[in-house]
Amino acid sequence: MAANILLVEDEPAIQELIAFNLSQAGHHVMRADSVESAQGIVRNALPDLILLDWMLPGMSGIDFARKLRGDERTRSIPLIMLTARSDEQDKIAGLETGADDYITKPFSPRELQARIKAVLRRRAPQATDDPVEIHGLRLDPVTHRVSGNGQPLELGPTEFRLLHFFMTHTERVHTRAHLLDQVWGDHVFVEERTVDVHIRRLRSSLEGTGHDNLIQTVRGSGYRLSVN
Repeated sequence: MAANILLVEDEPAIQELIAFNLSQAGHHVMRADSVESAQGIVRNALPDLILLDWMLPGMSGIDFARKLRGDERTRSIPLIMLTARSDEQDKIAGLETGADDYITKPFSPRELQARIKAVLRRRAPQATDDPVEIHGLRLDPVTHRVSGNGQPLELGPTEFRLLHFFMTHTERVHTRAHLLDQVWGDHVFVEERTVDVHIRRLRSSLEGTGHDNLIQTVRGSGYRLSVN
């Protein structure tokens, strides 16, 4: 599945090459050549993943990574550090800031794609194209089809995204605000009660196969998909 990737790289030739290869792979690439520029992009909308160069003008990539991890709004964004530094201590320093992976220049487009896919699968599975199945409920992001016990189910686009997020983050309680950020996007301003409307629609779509009970209301907190 295409991901929204923020590439923070100040060398024009490297930025162009990486952005081209990511675009060819189907991703949407937002570019920044400094931390200041990257912060402006992140303020408007959270990316699915950030590729962050270590050496940047002004604030370094390492310092920006610490800042991202220290902010509740951005701490869960998957982050891959890009650097020419191959010393083990540098790698440890990069990972200790909260980076999910560390890739040393020069690297091949195939290696970068593999690293991105691995990090997204681990940290943001809703941004991958892997099918998900739970108790006979199956969702395929590629074909955009959902079935319950082999029976096709009709879901609207928002309900599909909502179910995909729930199925890739089982047993966790999600507040309405968190669901709005993750499913609608934190740059979309809608009422939190909108979530309740779409939860009702989702449950209604799952009723026919008895999977509506998977979506639980946690009083005073939000919602979760429970497999127990």
